[in-house]
Amino acid sequence: MGKFWVIFVASISILLPFLCNSFSPETPTNRRVLVLLDDFAVKSSHSSYFNSLKLRGFDLDFKLADDPKIALQRYGQYLYDALILFCPSVERFGGSVDVAAIINFVDSGHDLIIAADVNASDLIREVATECGVDFDEDPSAMVIDHTGYAVSETEGDHTLIASHDFIKSDVIIGSKKIEAPVLFQGIGHSLNPVNSLVLKVLSASPSAYSANPLSKLSTPPSLTGSAISLVSVVQARNNARILITGSLSMFSNRFFRSGVQKSGSSTKYEKSGNEQFLTELSKWIFHERGHLKAVNVKHHKVGETDEPALYRVNDELEYSVEIYEWSGTSWEPYVTDDVQVQFYMMSPYVLKTLSNDKKGLYSASFKVPDVYGVFQFKVEYQKLGYTSLSLSKQVSYFVSHDSGYDFSFETSLTSYLEETCNRNRSSQKSV
Repeated sequence: MGKFWVIFVASISILLPFLCNSFSPETPTNRRVLVLLDDFAVKSSHSSYFNSLKLRGFDLDFKLADDPKIALQRYGQYLYDALILFCPSVERFGGSVDVAAIINFVDSGHDLIIAADVNASDLIREVATECGVDFDEDPSAMVIDHTGYAVSETEGDHTLIASHDFIKSDVIIGSKKIEAPVLFQGIGHSLNPVNSLVLKVLSASPSAYSANPLSKLSTPPSLTGSAISLVSVVQARNNARILITGSLSMFSNRFFRSGVQKSGSSTKYEKSGNEQFLTELSKWIFHERGHLKAVNVKHHKVGETDEPALYRVNDELEYSVEIYEWSGTSWEPYVTDDVQVQFYMMSPYVLKTLSNDKKGLYSASFKVPDVYGVFQFKVEYQKLGYTSLSLSKQVSYFVSHDSGYDFSFETSLTSYLEETCNRNRSSQKSV
C-alpha cells in the first residue's frame, strides 16, 4: 500500500503542471497546444509556421491524428489550451477524441485551428460544419481563378490563387499592411447564414469559382466569386476563437518563401504574404491581441468614494470601470471612445458614453432618475475582433428626499403579503 501511494503521488506531481496549465483570464495567451497531423513529415514541411509559434513561447505537442493514446482531458481537466488540426485526410481520430470532444473543447473556452485540403475527409468537414462553415460538397472541387491566379511553373489549372481581399480589421490581422498577396491552393467554403459569429478573413476574388479543375463545367458552380471564403474565423460567445481554411499548403514553408506575381501584373513580389498574414492571424486566434478584461467596477455618489447602501432620487452618482487589453505578455490600457454604461430597469433609463483617462479608467456621472425600483448598471461591449464584455451591478433600493420610507422589492412584497392575509381573514369572518 505504501509503495502504491508513493507511485500515485509521483504520478500526480508529474501531471499537475499539465492539468493546471489551462486558459486563465489573468494570462489569457494559450501556451500548450496539441497539433494533430496526418503525417509527421508536416512538422518539417510546415516548420516555419510552427517555429513562429515556438518563438512566442508556445509549447507544441505533435501527435498523429489516429494515435490511440491522444486525449484532450484527463481527470476532468483539459491538458491543452488550444488544438491545431493539420490532418485533413483523417477518417477517425484516435483515443478519446471525436467531433463531440472537439466541440466541447471549444465550448469550454479553448481555441481551434482547422486546415483542410482537397483530400478533406467527412470527419474534418463535419468539424468545420459544427463551427459554422460548409466546404464545397463536391469532393473533387478546388477554388479556381483564371484572373487572380499566381504565376508559377504549374499554373495551367489556375488553382494556385494570389488573394489580397482581407478583412478590414487591424485587431484581427495586424495594423501593418500586408503588401504581398496570400497564396492559396485548396477548397473553398461558404459561411452558414444562421451563424452570425463567423467572419470571412480572406475572400476569393469576383472571378473565382469552385469546381473540379480536371473536368469541364456541365452545371454552374455552387460557389462563386467573393462569396467563397478562403479563410474564416469565429469568435464564440464564450470568446473562444476558431480559424478555418481549406488549404493546408498555405501554412507550408514553400508558400511562406515563394515569390509571387499576380497574372496580368508586372509587379513581382520577393515573398508571398502568407507568413505575415498567418502569423498575425495566429496572434489573434491565441488571444495575444484583442483580448479585454474589466476590473474594479465601482459606483458611488459624486464627491464620495464608498459605495452607498442606497441612493436617493436625483442623487448625482459616478460609475467607473477599468478596461485592459492583453498584449501577449502583459495587460495594457485599452483606449477607445465607444464604451457605454446603461442604468437599466426593464429598459435603459440612462445611457452614457464613458470617458477614459488613456490609462484604462472609464467613468461617467449622471443623476439618479425620478423612478423607484431595482436598477442595474450594465456594460455590454461588443466590437469586431475584441472579446466581448458583459458587466452588471445591481442597485437594490431607492428612497425619495422627502420621505424616510425605504422602497424595495422586499418591503413591497412583505406589505403585499400582509394585506393579502388580512383580506383573506376578513373574507372568512364574513362567511
